[in-house]
Amino acid sequence: MRGPHNIWRLVRTGATFERTGAMKVALDAAEAPARLRVAARILGWPFAWLGYKGDPSLPPVTRAITALGPAYIKFGQILSTRPDVVGPELADQLAMLQDRLPPFPQDQARRMVEADLGRPIEALFSEFAEPVAAASIAQVHRGRRADTGREVAVKVLRPGIEGAFRRDIDAFHFAAGMIERLSPATRRLRPRDVVAHFESVVMGELDLRLEAASASEFAENTAGDAGMQVPKPHWHLSARRVLTSDWAEGLPMGDVEGLRAAGHDLPTIAARVLQLFLQHALRDGYFHADMHQGNLKVAANGDVIIYDFGIMGEIDEYTRRVYAEILMGFIRRDYERVARVHFEAGYVPRDRDIKEFSRALRAVGEPIFGADASQISMANLLAYLFEVTERFGMATRTELILLQRTMVVVEGVARSLDPQINIWQVARPVVESYIRDNLGPKAAARDLGRAVQVLGRFAPLLPEFLERRMPELLREPQIVAVPVRRGRGMALGVVLGAVLALSGVALGLWLG
Repeated sequence: MRGPHNIWRLVRTGATFERTGAMKVALDAAEAPARLRVAARILGWPFAWLGYKGDPSLPPVTRAITALGPAYIKFGQILSTRPDVVGPELADQLAMLQDRLPPFPQDQARRMVEADLGRPIEALFSEFAEPVAAASIAQVHRGRRADTGREVAVKVLRPGIEGAFRRDIDAFHFAAGMIERLSPATRRLRPRDVVAHFESVVMGELDLRLEAASASEFAENTAGDAGMQVPKPHWHLSARRVLTSDWAEGLPMGDVEGLRAAGHDLPTIAARVLQLFLQHALRDGYFHADMHQGNLKVAANGDVIIYDFGIMGEIDEYTRRVYAEILMGFIRRDYERVARVHFEAGYVPRDRDIKEFSRALRAVGEPIFGADASQISMANLLAYLFEVTERFGMATRTELILLQRTMVVVEGVARSLDPQINIWQVARPVVESYIRDNLGPKAAARDLGRAVQVLGRFAPLLPEFLERRMPELLREPQIVAVPVRRGRGMALGVVLGAVLALSGVALGLWLG
């Protein structure tokens, strides 16, 4: 229930950060002003004793986040990919949230597997080892099928995870509602809608049958993609709380030194990760939406192995086309065109000046055009982007939060492998290829053919429809409205989405 009892949960959240010492670390990482530090100290210190103690052996922020629960861990996972925003030291501490959390007992996992699959575990697996990775939602055991001897990964949900998530999300809903009521200016960011979106994504992640379906569909879509591998699910060994898939043999993407020692070409892998994401988002409209280092490995031949398909993103064809158009606008430095698209769509209020908006976009794009990642200040660019969205009254697009969030994470992964990566240069061939195939004369002819097919199916109904509706239309005065192209319904999502893909700004960390 989203009642006042959640105040207690939120108070304990702040108290936990104060008690563990995470408050100071977080404020330092955010370069918070002195008055905010003083206020946090005054408000937090008296209540520190109410906070969770956490594991004293962990660094402060990691200690606080793991003590607070799985929903908070999700935020920490995102921040762990952005050393350019939170600092290398804090990002390194948060990296354990990706797959190195404390596991639950193996005996408990065995009982859950037997209960969900309906057979003794010895009849299913000839080997079922201790967990090799543990994250916020589940842990993974290395196993071997009893019937074929094939090596597999067995993913098992954490016991009680649904209840824990619901409690956290309930508190988030309460906090979002309070924020909107106390600060009307934040309503354009739509915090309640953002939390609702987060809830739908996370709750879907708790049914591993859906993850198996996502893995299967993603594998089919990417079967012809060079330089990547996707472990496939084993359906008869999977259920709501258990997912069995191919074992992915490779080095973790987060082990940069290990990858370098193994002789892998890190700049090539960094470019491949970014291009694969853009390719899947543009070509398929169906992409892996949780591509942090804990869900990526590098095979011995240099292929990128993508796994853990609990969170997937989907964007329609119209949106993909406009997204590509916006990306090319930035790549070609045509800021007037980028601005015009958004004004035509009506997602920047008409009372704002299109020239000013174009110049604001130029101030975002020019500093990062032709620059490698090491020359860009993410913190400064992030602050400026927030100023732009506020100045032009741009609203958050909740349908694009996953796209924004994933671009932030993927670009952070690429930076970790190649700090000098040139985002514009890497993105250009993928975007140009998509535009060539989907926005040129061939695409127009294909669209016309589809339209004719649709009209053909409904042609028998048109005479009756016109006879019934035309007299009414002729009698009533009509207000003519010019329809907005659906594909341009991107607002903040497209403008910042394009920039995020190319600059790695940490915007859209579940708050759009």
